[in-house]
Amino acid sequence: MDPLRQSPSPSSSRASSPRTFSCERLGYVGIEAVLDQLKIKAMKMGFEFNIMVVGQSGLGKSTMVNTLFKSKIWKSTMPGLRVPMPQTLQLHSVTHVIEENGVKLKLTVTDTPGFGDQINNDKCLRPLDLEFLQRLCRAVNVVPVIARADSLTIEEREAFRHRIQDDLKTHSIEVYPQKSFDEDINDKILNSKIRERIPFAVVGADREHMVNGRCVLGRKTKWGIIEVENMAHCEFPLLRDLLIRSHLQDLKDITHNVHYENYRIIRLKESHALPRGPGWVNLAPTQSPTPTGTRASPGPGKVCRWAEDDSDEDF
Repeated sequence: MDPLRQSPSPSSSRASSPRTFSCERLGYVGIEAVLDQLKIKAMKMGFEFNIMVVGQSGLGKSTMVNTLFKSKIWKSTMPGLRVPMPQTLQLHSVTHVIEENGVKLKLTVTDTPGFGDQINNDKCLRPLDLEFLQRLCRAVNVVPVIARADSLTIEEREAFRHRIQDDLKTHSIEVYPQKSFDEDINDKILNSKIRERIPFAVVGADREHMVNGRCVLGRKTKWGIIEVENMAHCEFPLLRDLLIRSHLQDLKDITHNVHYENYRIIRLKESHALPRGPGWVNLAPTQSPTPTGTRASPGPGKVCRWAEDDSDEDF
């Protein structure tokens, strides 16, 4: 079994504390004020959130991101304008600060231009998709979606969803929320309902239209208005709630406590396999002298400085 799949839950990654006992208090202490302190600090510092969108050109990735945050995060290609995209050679990222009711969110969105554009896709996961997802789910939280779900009938959409779920299970691709990270019965109940609906069938739109006297986000067609926040039309509300309203902090915690820790351990192991030379720095308080003409072997108290710097740049 892949050792990365045996990662502990974010909460269990912390060192276990000794057994504690409750004691009778003699009066008010003010411990609850810590919550106010945390809120004030969070309001001042704000939050950071990173998203990478992957998919063929023309699937509406830019529009979906704009719809998620109701902001012009990414410039969309004009309808009907087909711009040829080169094969993906590098990632493209943009960063914006979004503020709502005094809460600031530093949002970074990374795009993969031209990913898989040269490969035929016949309404199924391609070998490239499967290989990509197998590698990606070990490093980040993956949330698959069915883009432009309005192009499918309800029957086609459900059949497509089941095929994708079968492919994910067959190829051992763990998508978020992972079963192994359900911490209690409430998490298990909530996340089980989410897992049943993944991949979410979504429709993106960044324009408002009048429907029955109210202004709604939607996409206008000759058949009517497709409302992106109407569960009868698509499952965009489920995706929005998962990424922002209910699981945003959990996504960040798993990224930091599980995925990044796995990455850090791998890089540290790789650094010990590097050739030894002047880049090795002694971090131990004392070190016995090395005879002239011999090279000291790296021990637990030595770290390769340039390997550490390279780790920060690559992540």
